[in-house]
Amino acid sequence: MKAWTITGPAPHTLADLKLTDVAEPTPGDTEVKVYVRAVGLNPADYKVIAGSNTTPRVVGMDCAGEIVAVGANVTNWSVGDRVMYHGDLRRAGSLAEFTVTTALSLAPIPSNVSFEQAAASLCGTLTAYQALYRKANLSEVPTVLIHAGGGAVGLAALQFAHDLNLPTIATTSARKRPLVERVGADTIIDYHQEDVTAAVMAATDGLGVGLSLNTIGGEELAADVERMAYNGQIIAIGDGMPAHLDLDSKALGLVRSALGGVYGSNNPTEIADLGFMAGVVGQKLATGEFDPVIDRILPFDDAAEGLNILQRGDNLGKLVVKVD
Repeated sequence: MKAWTITGPAPHTLADLKLTDVAEPTPGDTEVKVYVRAVGLNPADYKVIAGSNTTPRVVGMDCAGEIVAVGANVTNWSVGDRVMYHGDLRRAGSLAEFTVTTALSLAPIPSNVSFEQAAASLCGTLTAYQALYRKANLSEVPTVLIHAGGGAVGLAALQFAHDLNLPTIATTSARKRPLVERVGADTIIDYHQEDVTAAVMAATDGLGVGLSLNTIGGEELAADVERMAYNGQIIAIGDGMPAHLDLDSKALGLVRSALGGVYGSNNPTEIADLGFMAGVVGQKLATGEFDPVIDRILPFDDAAEGLNILQRGDNLGKLVVKVD
C-alpha cells in the first residue's frame, strides 16, 4: 500500500517524508484495520517527524475511515463501520491507505457527517473538550480566557464554551480574527496590537478570569497569573513550564491537559474515553452544533505539502488530507 513514511537517518525534517510502498498492516486480537478515507493534519505530526529516531515510520495521527477487518476479540465493531479516532503516536500512523488501531478509542461517524469533517474534529477538538469537560472546575468561572483563539484548540474551545454558557475572551492575530469572529467570542484581543493583561482586566472589570485555557505554555503561563481572578484555574495545554509560577498569591489551580499520553498509561478506561469524547463531537457535527473550520482539503499526494503549510502557519483553519 501507499503510505507517507519518514526516510533516511535522523535528525529528520519534512524533507525526509516520502510517499512509499509498505506492507499492509494486520490487526491483532483487540484491533481493527481501517481503510483510511481522510486524515486531519496537526502540528504534532511534524513534531513527531523531527523527534523520530526510527525509520521507516508511517506518520499521521487523526483518522476517519471504514473498518475492513476486526481482531478475534473485537465484538462491538464490524466490517463496514464508519469510524473516527485520535491515534497512538507509538503506532504506524494514518497517512496511509490502510492502518491498524485499538478498538478502544474508536467512535462512530454519523451518516450525515463526511469523512473530512470527522478527520478535522479530533486532535485539537478533543484537546479542547478534555480541557473544558474533563479538567476544568466550572463552579466559579465568570469568564474563560482562550489563548490562540484562531487555532484548532482555540476554535473548538470557543464553541464548547458557548455550549457551557461561559463568557469568552479570545486572543488572536489580525490574520486569524475572522475565524474567531466566525465562531464567536465576547471579547477579542489582538495580541500583536494590545496589552493582553490590560485588555483582560478591562473586560472583567478588574477582577480577572476564572479560567484560562493556555495553549502557549512557557512564560505565558506565568503571565496568566496577573490575568486570573482569585481562586481561578489555569489549564496548561502548551508545552513548557516556567521556572517561576506564582500560584499562591491568588490561590490558583494549575492543571495539565494532553491527549496522546493516555495510550502510554495502558489504562483501558482512559483510552476508551478518547472514543467517548470523539463520539460526542461526532453527534455535534451531525446536528450542526460544531464547526470544524476546515481551511482546505488536500489530495493524498499533497500530504507533505500540507504539513509544510501547517508548519509555516499559512493555514486558516484545519487542513485535511483526502486519501481516496
